[in-house]
Amino acid sequence: MNNQMLTLTSEQTQRYSRQLILPEVGEAGQLRLLQSSVVIVGAGGLGGPAALFLAGCGVGRLVLVDGDRIHLSNLGRQIIHQTEAIGQAKVASAARTLHGFNPHVRVETVDGWIDEENADALFSDADVVVDASDNFATRYLINATCHRLGKPLVTGAVLGFEGQVSVIRSGIHPRTPCYQCLYPHIPSPDEAPTCMTAGVLGPLVGVVGTLQACETIKILLNIGHVLDGEVLLINLLEGIFQRIRGRHNPECAICA
Repeated sequence: MNNQMLTLTSEQTQRYSRQLILPEVGEAGQLRLLQSSVVIVGAGGLGGPAALFLAGCGVGRLVLVDGDRIHLSNLGRQIIHQTEAIGQAKVASAARTLHGFNPHVRVETVDGWIDEENADALFSDADVVVDASDNFATRYLINATCHRLGKPLVTGAVLGFEGQVSVIRSGIHPRTPCYQCLYPHIPSPDEAPTCMTAGVLGPLVGVVGTLQACETIKILLNIGHVLDGEVLLINLLEGIFQRIRGRHNPECAICA
């Protein structure tokens, strides 16, 4: 974050008026959001609503990372994309939507996949990293990088009617669990069904992605109860939300 912006413009005051009246936000909080930078890995079901609400709330810089193209089967749940964008890069489609939603937010795109060679550079300027990816290998890589760089990580996952959201700050708060503490072993493909094989309810990704945006805003503003080392379990079929506390693993290969 920087301190270059000292006051809100009249247009910003009107655009963000409903959250400016919140005592937890106010003008100081809004200025903080406008000077913040968030990296979102994944521009699909989870990354779309997360990006839309972060842009709508006025987070000044969003970096979208995704190497995938839009398919017709995406459109039932990936609401940031439209039918005419089928075949296009997800990050390009998402950036267009976000620009129309809030043209004052700086949106940067990486049309490619995150890996061990580019992760540090992508995350180095981020105030928060949002993991909206869809595979375990990427989640473990994001976790290790955020821990090493001391970056807050907001992670989410969905399958069927169930989802979960967690906040990882193991590189900031020692002896709090990292993602690998919560899930020590990378499951095999047979053990880890995907949305492609098991299905997913469209509104579920909106709920989880929106919760990821909310946790990100709370971290940026240092307000409320953040899901540090906790897992919020969501079951929309039964209408159940349950929060459980994770444990730090003193023998974890990442954060011990």
